[in-house]
Amino acid sequence: MKHMNLKRWSLLLLLVLIGLAACSEKKTDSSKSAPPPSAMAEAFTVLATSDLKDAQPLEQMVEQATGVKLKFRFGGTMESTEAVQTGKANADAAWFANAKYLLSDPQGQARVKLQEKIMLSPVVVGVSESQAKVLGWDKPEVASKVTWNVIAQAAQSGQLKYALSNPATSNQGFMALMGVVASAAQKSEALNAADVDRAAISGFIKGYKLVGDNSTYLSEKFIEQQNTRVNAFINYESWLLSLNQSGKLKEKLTLIYPHEGIATADYPLMLLNDSKREQYLKVVAYLKGDAAQTWLAKTTLRRPVNADVAKAQSSLFAQGSMLVELPFSTDRALADGLINAYLNEFRTPIASTFVLDISGSMAQNGRRQQLVEALQYIAGDDASLTGRIARLTSREKVWMLPFSEQVYPAVFFQLPGVQKASGTGKGLSPQLDSDGKQKVLGQVRDFADSLQMNGGTALYDAVLQALTAMNTERQKNPGYQYSVVAFTDGEVNKGRGLAEFKAAYAALPEDVRAIPVFMVLFGEANETALKDLVATTGGRTFDARKSSLYSVFKDIRAYQ
Repeated sequence: MKHMNLKRWSLLLLLVLIGLAACSEKKTDSSKSAPPPSAMAEAFTVLATSDLKDAQPLEQMVEQATGVKLKFRFGGTMESTEAVQTGKANADAAWFANAKYLLSDPQGQARVKLQEKIMLSPVVVGVSESQAKVLGWDKPEVASKVTWNVIAQAAQSGQLKYALSNPATSNQGFMALMGVVASAAQKSEALNAADVDRAAISGFIKGYKLVGDNSTYLSEKFIEQQNTRVNAFINYESWLLSLNQSGKLKEKLTLIYPHEGIATADYPLMLLNDSKREQYLKVVAYLKGDAAQTWLAKTTLRRPVNADVAKAQSSLFAQGSMLVELPFSTDRALADGLINAYLNEFRTPIASTFVLDISGSMAQNGRRQQLVEALQYIAGDDASLTGRIARLTSREKVWMLPFSEQVYPAVFFQLPGVQKASGTGKGLSPQLDSDGKQKVLGQVRDFADSLQMNGGTALYDAVLQALTAMNTERQKNPGYQYSVVAFTDGEVNKGRGLAEFKAAYAALPEDVRAIPVFMVLFGEANETALKDLVATTGGRTFDARKSSLYSVFKDIRAYQ
């Protein structure tokens, strides 16, 4: 009996051991089916310009096809360019509309290890069909001969009123300005700062009626204001084709391809981190392959660089329109000088009211210091590219309107023009601040330092007062671009509520709707209510809770 029990025990033990072995084998098998190492690897990060947000689905498509975990981070053109130049991109690669400005600088050249063009889209002029007919541009034989010089003349005469991304912060805006320069100079090669025809630029800028930093914002405003404030949109072909397909326009746009030269965005993907070369090559191979190129052509309406796909998708694009490519000057003095002159001389001067929350909560958690430093920053002397964009410019008018539980008197500052006011003639020269400008900038810094925080928050009263004052000023001096920029960190607990504000706003003259309100929120600001305010008044919200307030200023300035 004992012998039988022993035999049974031995058999049971053997079965247990076999079972354990089987479990062990199963664990080994399951480890073989785990995700491949490439899927577990860290992301391949790409700093991309904001116009590429429509390509974000590529993150998933690339990972599925190659195993490379692609991750986009979006930013403005000039801001991103500066980040690459200074080695602060914090990304493995960069993807811009074009890299010509970046690569015209030795520092930028050193950062880029490899680059591959992915797709194409020219900068063109979309004109409302009715206005194209007025100009005679609806006839193909006429439209094919329209030059940047003709476009500039139409803008100067008031016949062309256009929307365009800020030339100081965006590629399409800058390239449009370069097109006017090249056309007026009648010089397609080796352009330099001495070739700039200042009168031609001044004339072109007269038609610039709708400013913004990105195509999404501009499209929303263009749809609202088409054939009232604006009748043309200068942007990438892909964006204008998408607008025509959207069904949101009052009427479709006739696309004009400037005869003497178009500037084509070729969207180079640039490797910055050489240790990620293998992942980069996999991504490039996929993006230039048939599947991705077809998707990009059909979905984003950008022209393929893959010849076979370009032929297959040719019906999506105008044929025979891309005649001449406008050469990009390698003269960095021209590029930098043009941006600086645009900011301080050529563009419509800015007039804005800064509505400043100085309530008691602003004294907490370093918020006062953040606001003070931001105001001092825009009145400072940061010579970097983005620093120049953020800075108060020549001819600018600024009203500082502090508020807490009541609205205090506005403090006015006006910056003088450049030392050598020269709207005509040729050439660009370095622009130094006059003693008068330096004095006003110092006064702005002193004002910022004097701010004291206490009391409640009557935001809506302050914004309404700012809009009313700006509209009155606009009637007297229409030659400025007006806006209101409001900063707040808390719930509105004094004065009007949102519903009362909306009612008061609706009672204001119609012209006030041309004055956007840009809202900056930080601290415990009520994001929903402030976005509702901006939806009522136009403009945008900027979140300083996720980045420094002075960096938000850089973004705001691109909309002014």
